Amino acid sequence: MNFARSFSYVFEDKEWVTKLLIAAVVFLIPIIGHLIVLGWALEITRRVIQGEEPVLAGWSDFGGHVVRGLKAFVVGLVYALPLLILGFCNALFSMVANPEVVGADTAQALGALASMVAIIVSCFNIIYGLFMGLVLPAAYAQMVATGELGAAFRFGEVFGLVKANQGTYFLVLVGTILAYIIAGLGIIACVVGVLFTAAYANAVIGHLYGQAYRAAQGSVAAPAV
Repeated sequence: MNFARSFSYVFEDKEWVTKLLIAAVVFLIPIIGHLIVLGWALEITRRVIQGEEPVLAGWSDFGGHVVRGLKAFVVGLVYALPLLILGFCNALFSMVANPEVVGADTAQALGALASMVAIIVSCFNIIYGLFMGLVLPAAYAQMVATGELGAAFRFGEVFGLVKANQGTYFLVLVGTILAYIIAGLGIIACVVGVLFTAAYANAVIGHLYGQAYRAAQGSVAAPAV
């Protein structure tokens, strides 16, 4: 996996400024703007996997980017269900521990338990968040590589990709964090700068996903020695 190339390939495209500017503008679309840009990034993932040129996708297939982004939202939502369910249960438990609901004495007893539960939930959130950071890139890539939404939910295959190339997917996680840090630097140039660097970050992340998937596929396909 060529880690540095994911950050440099963008500038090899003659139209990179235009493509990133359009992505920056798309970010401004209410509610679904970031999903459309995610769909665009996943088109980059698909091109890396298939070895297509140019790698940096344009915006002529706007509808395709929308569909991919919405599919990615569904995938992310399903993988995040344990976090959402646990968060809901934790919030419900906190409400039950309210003195106005159960009385002061019971609330005091439940309060200590609620604090312990909150700590456990926080630890789980951190661990599961890291898990999602490793697995979601493989799930997204599996989806765009096959063209099937259901492919992202073939959990055995997705987990197998990550297991076969743990180091690579850890690099993807590091690269994703680094890309978002770069995106944050755009605050220096106010809103426009943030949107532009965020578009660049998505292009980087899409490339990382594609590289990792190709590397993992090679590892899975390699015969045992």
